[in-house]
Amino acid sequence: MVERKNVKKNSNSPFRKFFESIPGTLKSLGPGLITGASDDDPSGIATYSQAGAKFGLGMLWMALYLLPMIIVIQEMCARIGLLSGNGLAALIKNKYSIRIVYPISSLLIIANTINIGADIGAMSASIKILFPQIPLVVTSLLFSGIIIASEIMIPYDKYVTVLKYLVLSLFAYVITAIIVGGNAEEIFLATIVPHISFTPEFAVMFVAVIGTTMSPYLLFWQTSEEAEEDVAKHKIREIGRGRPNVTRKEIKLMKRDIWTGLFFSLFIMWSIIITSAGSLYTNGVNNIQSADEAALALEPLVKTFPHAGQIAKVIFALGIIGTGLLAIPVLAASSAFAVSDTFGWKEGLEKKFRQAKSFYLIIIASTLVGVFITFSNLNPIQALILAAVINAVVTVPILFLVMRIANDKKILKDKTNSRYSNIVGWATFAIMSIAVVIMAFSLGNVL
Repeated sequence: MVERKNVKKNSNSPFRKFFESIPGTLKSLGPGLITGASDDDPSGIATYSQAGAKFGLGMLWMALYLLPMIIVIQEMCARIGLLSGNGLAALIKNKYSIRIVYPISSLLIIANTINIGADIGAMSASIKILFPQIPLVVTSLLFSGIIIASEIMIPYDKYVTVLKYLVLSLFAYVITAIIVGGNAEEIFLATIVPHISFTPEFAVMFVAVIGTTMSPYLLFWQTSEEAEEDVAKHKIREIGRGRPNVTRKEIKLMKRDIWTGLFFSLFIMWSIIITSAGSLYTNGVNNIQSADEAALALEPLVKTFPHAGQIAKVIFALGIIGTGLLAIPVLAASSAFAVSDTFGWKEGLEKKFRQAKSFYLIIIASTLVGVFITFSNLNPIQALILAAVINAVVTVPILFLVMRIANDKKILKDKTNSRYSNIVGWATFAIMSIAVVIMAFSLGNVL
């Protein structure tokens, strides 16, 4: 009791300042946190799980080394959107030509639609391991209906809040990673010392991990959502209409948002690899072929409970469904933002359907086409990894354009890239380009 009184009297207590700052910090987090969380979508979970199952801790170092790369790239996109009040496709069109925007937007839509289909397929497969009697077509249509209705009917501010809370479903992997444990020194060394295997399988998985971590939809989503934040704060009337007046404090908050969201994302990636390495790789499960096998990674979380396998499947299903509900709207919206930017249509999740019909019709169409992909004979887990590989290929030309725009003084004035951002950004572009080329030569030996 005495200690509480002392804390109360001391208004400068660092503990009190910390706890009082938490609500404000959480409130300030927006597009960056959602970007980081949606990065760990079903495609990410499947890819990281497969990496841990196939190579043990051999790819754990990628979480550490990808962190500064993705932070720099996403910060560029956020800065571009925040300071210009424009989406990425619109800026590419204005700086270059609509002839460049057409193929870029087309590639984005193709990659996003395949990703949506793979994610919905994984969500449906997760339901099927719990309720085998429910047809795949029913769950696929149900999920697509929920997602479309949510984006159209839920107001923007409440919609963002829903997305933030869906982040919590990913913590099952963190807890399991702690339980699985392993040799601390081995995990530490695997985290900081790069390990490269000169095999076709490693090359494809390397590209898949990069592709699911730095997916093209995240670049478009981040840029447009920062511009939409300008609209929400009444700095501009609509996306692409006017130049917002942005303070240094707002730029600082944007950077903190990016850091928080992406650190969380890569921490989850690190946890998933440890989880699957410690529970699948060590038990000889080196190639995940189904949702059931992927769910095995979470069994250590509940191994002391009766029916541990079934409980693990429930937790896995909730994680896949939660991240799918988070990521698919982001995928569909990023396609809608790109197409709307290209043709100058009204856009934005803060608008009602009647105010931006074309924007929402793109969301509906891309989601429904993704549903039809789930009816193909593709294995859901393999489809997710394939989506990650396609994302990596599509990201390369988009990343080049982002680097050029982020150094354009006409667009960003005195807020262009720093030397550090340019070094890391161009290094990321070079690494991704080389990795895709190596993967292309290796793919024939894997298939």
